[in-house]
Amino acid sequence: MPRPSLNDLAAFVAVATRRSFRRAADELGTAPSTLSHAMRALEERMGVRLLNRTTRSVSPTQAGSELLARLQPALANLDEALGSVAGFRGGVAGTVRINAPRLAAALLVRRILPAMAERFPEVIVDLVVEGKLIDVVAAGFDAGVRLVDSIPKDMIAVPFGDEISFVCVASPAYLERFGEPVAPDELARHRCIGHRVPNGKLYRWEFARAGQSLTIETGGPVILDDEELMVDAAIKGLGIAYVASPAAETALAEGRLRRILTAWTPAPERVAIYYSGHRAVPPALRAFLDVVKAAR
Repeated sequence: MPRPSLNDLAAFVAVATRRSFRRAADELGTAPSTLSHAMRALEERMGVRLLNRTTRSVSPTQAGSELLARLQPALANLDEALGSVAGFRGGVAGTVRINAPRLAAALLVRRILPAMAERFPEVIVDLVVEGKLIDVVAAGFDAGVRLVDSIPKDMIAVPFGDEISFVCVASPAYLERFGEPVAPDELARHRCIGHRVPNGKLYRWEFARAGQSLTIETGGPVILDDEELMVDAAIKGLGIAYVASPAAETALAEGRLRRILTAWTPAPERVAIYYSGHRAVPPALRAFLDVVKAAR
């Protein structure tokens, strides 16, 4: 039996993991019909059916699942081996496309991009700021940035930066006028700045103390979908805001805001770069990941 080509095996992994010829074709930069013909040729060459096909979906057969389980780590090791010699080519060049929410993008600008410009001046970082949780592979991105707990389980995550806490803040003027709540249930009597998350729902504020967790629905005069605007609204005395700590750190340091309910702060979280482990890692992304890992 002739040995399948590496390109055919990589294409099979893309189809089997994406479970769609269209999505796999977008990822590989080819046409779905071309990919479908290639997979039928691979099956004929191997003498076994690897994929179940219907008009709406594609999924690996038992044989395909076995092959997929063995190919994924093998291809990942191959990518690592090829990437290990990139530094001998006289420099890495190319573009790496990153999708990130605003606060995470700010962390990249402060912590990662200066080192990227110094170590890999020929690499262009195309950073798209977006709050929605998207399929970064299907959308054409090399990687995304999110809180670790919100990253899909089939992605490889590389944490970086300091831990992030979610804090309640209010202006001194607001607290002087309305008083300071000492427990989360007292927020029902306060003006709270609502947070509309990308899926359109209102975020329920989360608190924790001594193993006890609470989730609170809040109400108030304004609802926003941007944490920087929430901080500005809190500074203007419109109400209490619940935001990630980096968004409020400057206003807190300058005394324009004060932290409240500090005893009820939930456990901090980490931010991470994440990317698909089921596709070849291009040199520009590998360079970006090297800088991220060095900054941890």
